[in-house]
Amino acid sequence: MRMRFLWGVLPLFVFIWLLQNKHGNCEKPDVVNVGAVFAFDSVMGRAVKKAMELAVSDINGDPSILNGTSLNLIMEDSECSVFKGSIGALQVTEKQVVAIIGPQSSAIAHMISFISNGLHVPLISYAATDPTLSSLQFPFFLRTTQSDQSQMEAVADIVYFYEWKEVIAIFLDDDYGRNGIAALNDALTNKMLKISYKLPLPINYDITDIMYVLNQSKSLGPRVFVVHINPDSQLRFFNAVHKLKMNGSNYVWLMTDWFSTTLDSFSPKNRSLLSTLEGVVSLRPYIPQSAQKRAFLSRWRKLLQNELVHSGLTAYGLYAYDTVWVVARSIDNLLQQGGNISFSLSNMLNGTTSDKLQLGKLKEFDGGGLLMNILSLTNFTGLTGKIHFSQDRNLIGSGYEVINIVKQEIHIVGYWSNFSGLSVLPPKPLQNKETAVTNLNQNLKSVSWPGGKSETPRGWVIANDERPLRIGFPRRASFTEFVTLNASHNVQGYCIDLFYEARKLVPYDIPFTFVPFGSGLANPDYNAFVNMVATDVFDAAIGDIAIVTNRTRMVDFTQPYVSTGLVIVAPIDTSESSAWVFLKPFTLEMWGVTALSFLIIAVVIWILEHRVNEDFRGPPKRQITTMFLFSFSTLFKTNQENTVSTLGRMVMVVWLFLLLVITSSYTASLTSILTVQQLSSPITGIDSLIASNSLIGYQVGSFAYSYLKDILNIAPSRLKSLRSPEEFEAALRQGLGNGGVMAIVDELPYMELFLQNRTDFGIIGRPFTKSGWGFAFKKDSPLANDMSTAILKLAESGKLQEIHEKWFCQLGCPTDRRKDSVPDQLHLSSFWALYLLSGAVTVLALLIFLLKSIRQYIRYKRNHTDLSSPSNTRCSHVIYSFFDFIDEKEEAIKRIFAQQDNAQPQTNGS
Repeated sequence: MRMRFLWGVLPLFVFIWLLQNKHGNCEKPDVVNVGAVFAFDSVMGRAVKKAMELAVSDINGDPSILNGTSLNLIMEDSECSVFKGSIGALQVTEKQVVAIIGPQSSAIAHMISFISNGLHVPLISYAATDPTLSSLQFPFFLRTTQSDQSQMEAVADIVYFYEWKEVIAIFLDDDYGRNGIAALNDALTNKMLKISYKLPLPINYDITDIMYVLNQSKSLGPRVFVVHINPDSQLRFFNAVHKLKMNGSNYVWLMTDWFSTTLDSFSPKNRSLLSTLEGVVSLRPYIPQSAQKRAFLSRWRKLLQNELVHSGLTAYGLYAYDTVWVVARSIDNLLQQGGNISFSLSNMLNGTTSDKLQLGKLKEFDGGGLLMNILSLTNFTGLTGKIHFSQDRNLIGSGYEVINIVKQEIHIVGYWSNFSGLSVLPPKPLQNKETAVTNLNQNLKSVSWPGGKSETPRGWVIANDERPLRIGFPRRASFTEFVTLNASHNVQGYCIDLFYEARKLVPYDIPFTFVPFGSGLANPDYNAFVNMVATDVFDAAIGDIAIVTNRTRMVDFTQPYVSTGLVIVAPIDTSESSAWVFLKPFTLEMWGVTALSFLIIAVVIWILEHRVNEDFRGPPKRQITTMFLFSFSTLFKTNQENTVSTLGRMVMVVWLFLLLVITSSYTASLTSILTVQQLSSPITGIDSLIASNSLIGYQVGSFAYSYLKDILNIAPSRLKSLRSPEEFEAALRQGLGNGGVMAIVDELPYMELFLQNRTDFGIIGRPFTKSGWGFAFKKDSPLANDMSTAILKLAESGKLQEIHEKWFCQLGCPTDRRKDSVPDQLHLSSFWALYLLSGAVTVLALLIFLLKSIRQYIRYKRNHTDLSSPSNTRCSHVIYSFFDFIDEKEEAIKRIFAQQDNAQPQTNGS
């Protein structure tokens, strides 16, 4: 019985013990420890330290939060060192902190995040902006400031807004700098822009390092600088800029928020430092105005007046204040949900020797995962505005201000947010929904640039007096009219004059120096010449440079200033023209149809005019003569006979129109044939030249060699290099049997010049390639576009033709004597519609005439036919009678009908 009682009471005691134990564990702790690791004595740290102290004081004095529990903030100084920051993180975790606030350095944040992951202690940073600090790699990392991903998108929008194409990035060579610039590169690439040069600074840089980097940049083309470094109270970077005189009107300095943080940290007495910053543009985190913010700023100003703080309040000071509140609210929420503040040994530290590294003191926070979830769901309004986080645990920021330094004052010229882009109005509060950004309404107020100018800088400099543009030109050995270095060592030629004229139309100065390419003893290799631009030996190349595919992959060309192409030049025969050349304009078919048409018209007109026109009557011999003479005389408009009948005139109108078109076309075709009929050669075009298996000449240095070999697959053994017009002539005259060539393939301008005083050679056919000559510049060089515009203006004004005539028309402009392989003949297919029209009108006229004649014949026969005569019904008799009838003059027939009509009333009267 007693045992039964004990077994019945024992579960009750166990249940009461468990309830007591659980109640004891759920009691709120008196103190909750929170760690903070940051650099105390830094631009950001001086304001952050005081802001967090104020936050802790406000929290512990507010009974609505952590009621009964005190928040204890344990601070460790990282001294801007990754090593010391990591040690500081380990030291605060030994004191069983439930969260770590900080650090301000992204590099230190990377290291501490690994510690937070291992010990399940949330790490909440108010200033680590490196976009690679992701929640996927670091699930216990939370960012209460905006990521550099957003900031770099803002910078890219500014660059795009002012239509700059490329920038130079100067950055700190650590995780913060490298990853921030990588994000900028992605943002610029999305807008078809680019970072041309990346210039890193050492982590612990000094003024010497800055000046070295800036001196490097002076020799580069872009003048838009994006600077992404740490805040610097001494503004050493701009001291170097000022010393190197890089604050002129052709420079653009775009600063990330390190610059605005530095300025905000200045006390009013330090504002004189702004005198060296004229025209600088920077981003500053946008924090909406609110009563809370104004009250805190007033509170801070009093601290400054009482010298309790020695730094201005920065945006990151406000972020740090709010961060402490975020942590406190989340801890309060954790405790209200019954969470337990407890720590236990980490499985990851099992087996380690705690006597050496004191790792035994490091314990894992049991409620770290739950606290992290609560932190990520934060949603309240603080000093910096509404605080809530995206899915990747980044703060959904309110954007940035775009500030401009004007006369030692900070001017806000606009705002940027990821849902509105650039705007002159502050961003509106987010409504938790994505909004598409367009470029249609992007706008900023007027900006004062370095030098005090309001005009937007061009953003790049092609060259300056210290480093003029290196322009290469080919030292040609032949055809020196295009470009050459004369005996006085002056560069001259058609291409040079063109360059000088185009340069006058470029809206800025271009200091330059000419650099020769080649020995002058032989024409240089133009592919190698263009490659010198691509490899930065030359900044540009001018001359007779053909624009071909493989070269466009290396450089950018201007608008072509000469249209060209490969042509064939060969010896020609100047023998007398054929006596039968007048037959060539028409094909045999065309001649046959035309002759037949004359015969048909002769017959038709005779039929239509015979009964009414005396000119077409008389003896048969005379009628035949008149008929054919009238038809052929219409060709020369010498016919003396006139058409009388309406149908005849209708046929003649259409026939004469046909003759007008045919004779005009014949004259034009014959003229064309007589122009080229003197040029004859066994070569009829490129196909016959390839099939001949004969030697082909080409000019040294020309792209003709690679085209013939690589594109047309002509064996190199068939290609013979020639260096000068004299060698061209000798090779063509020698012929195949004497070591010469059958033809020369080269570009049209050279061949026109070659043929200017040589009548024994001619251009066969038309150019079989299409290309042009242009000036070559480095890829994406803005000067290529401006020179193209200048060349177009020269062409429109006629100046381009004047330069051409100056160099090539002193003895008469080169003529283009070409031989068409087959003369252009006129085919019937070109005129069938006209013949069809003429034939249709002729047939219609004949039908009308026959119907009219038959009607008259039937009327005539009714009154004159003897029905009792059997011969009257014979077919032959009817036909002969009909022809006899239509052979009569129509006037006589009409008279007979009139007499019949008069006799009919008399008969009826009797």
